[in-house]
Amino acid sequence: MDRGPGFRPEKIGAGWKPLPRIFDLMEDQDPDIFFDEHADTLKTARYLPHWRQDGKLYFVTWRQKDGLPKERLEELVGDREAWQRTHGHSNPNDLTVHLRKEYTRLYRERVEQWLDAGHGSCVLKQEAARSIMVEALHHFDGVRYRLGSYAIASNHVHVLVLPLGDLSLSGILHSWKSFTSNAINKLTGRSGSLWQDESYDRLVRDADELHGFE
Repeated sequence: MDRGPGFRPEKIGAGWKPLPRIFDLMEDQDPDIFFDEHADTLKTARYLPHWRQDGKLYFVTWRQKDGLPKERLEELVGDREAWQRTHGHSNPNDLTVHLRKEYTRLYRERVEQWLDAGHGSCVLKQEAARSIMVEALHHFDGVRYRLGSYAIASNHVHVLVLPLGDLSLSGILHSWKSFTSNAINKLTGRSGSLWQDESYDRLVRDADELHGFE
């Protein structure tokens, strides 16, 4: 797995160290980069829930289209619907500690375990394909977004990213995924969309959660 600068080798498989410029925002007392439960939040959902707030830090994961079997996706949808029937669309911060842990297990930890099983063609095992991804992530760093740490696995990518100005996370993800899909397809002789349309994204709640993603 390729990781961004500053990765702590002793935590292989558990996470990566954030780049200094993410912490610079906090040390300079820049406006809060973490989720604000009192601010307006745009909430949408497909297979996964998606929450949006301007000027906030996100943890994002996207995967190859063949990276998760169909039955796993159907299981995820069923569990989300069952969760909402029981708990509604509650703010995770308002849940008990036990329910927050269960929410995280359902929407993040379990999916990461499925992805780490290595389903699909795993094109990112190829060094040239990983290089395309790394270059794409860094290309507009400091212009369209601040790039935090990232990890590139065989069939999926994790990134910490802070959109800048009025740029949206959705637009940034579309740019990354469109460019790398075309470039990697050209490299490997593939055709069609490389990535699953929907990505997992989470507004980072606080410094403790940021350290958890590390």
